[in-house]
Amino acid sequence: MTRNDTVLVLGASGGIGGEVARQLRDAGWQVRALKRGATETETRRDGITWLAGDAMDRQAVMRAAKGCAVIVHAVNPPGYRGWAQLVLPMLDNTIAAARAEGATIVLPGTVYNFGPDAFPLLKEDSPQHPVTRKGAIRVEMEKRLEDASRDGGARVLVVRAGDFFGPKPGNNWFSQGLVKAGQPVKAVSYPGRPGMGHQWSYLPDVARTMVELLARRDRLEPFARFHMAGHWDTDGTRMSGAIRKVVARRTGAPAPRVSAFPWWLLTLASPFVTTFREMREMRYLWQTPVAMDNAKLVAFLGREPHTPLEEAVEAALEGMGSLGTAPMAVPA
Repeated sequence: MTRNDTVLVLGASGGIGGEVARQLRDAGWQVRALKRGATETETRRDGITWLAGDAMDRQAVMRAAKGCAVIVHAVNPPGYRGWAQLVLPMLDNTIAAARAEGATIVLPGTVYNFGPDAFPLLKEDSPQHPVTRKGAIRVEMEKRLEDASRDGGARVLVVRAGDFFGPKPGNNWFSQGLVKAGQPVKAVSYPGRPGMGHQWSYLPDVARTMVELLARRDRLEPFARFHMAGHWDTDGTRMSGAIRKVVARRTGAPAPRVSAFPWWLLTLASPFVTTFREMREMRYLWQTPVAMDNAKLVAFLGREPHTPLEEAVEAALEGMGSLGTAPMAVPA
């Protein structure tokens, strides 16, 4: 039987969606991407077929998914705007398309699903009792996906990782909190409580994990979840230290200072700026250690894809244009 390696990526213009799309393309997949606001019906660029359409339009998603074996659901409202109103309808459209095609849905998972009763070490079967609105929505997303996998119409793969960082800036703490994308790094603003551990995940490593799991998707359970260990910062100094080393080595300037993140400013601006309000809701994750157990992933793949921290930080800063160089060219 000929293996179907055609995939639709929703959110391919974002951080994780774009990285997964490029790595799947490089692994030999036929990659389609849905692009909101495109003027042409179909364009092919850098080995990816871009289709005009919106993830909120069920018919557009179903047309784009025709003949696909996999749908990567990596789409989110930009800047968290309309998150509560848009996230679940977009997922329902993906589920409908996957059921029609008998496809596997891939979802980048988050730790928002969990509350203090599951901390400090999260496993795939840890209880999901969220303490935020976004967490409750995330739990509902996974519930709907699990229901879809039970009736045999679709299969599901959830890969859960820590805070993302990588060459392409987006809605993440690295490029919006610790440093500023496109600006020289003069200081590192760290959001965490002193001495508190925090988990980071390098986007290319997360994407590589998804690609390797999909290569073995015939061996996955209908509703499969895997946790990544990523980069564990034991006391909040490891990530800041890597940034300081890279900046000093690459620019010849003194290592940037480290200061506390101005949560007070976020609090003042939250009523007026949606992104700040949503970031503030996640503050509890910076006040307690939350790590993930990757034993299941290692048992299945034999290892977890892992780029050394300093190498990953350098690629991220260079891609963001924060080392005095032009931002890395990444297809939009």
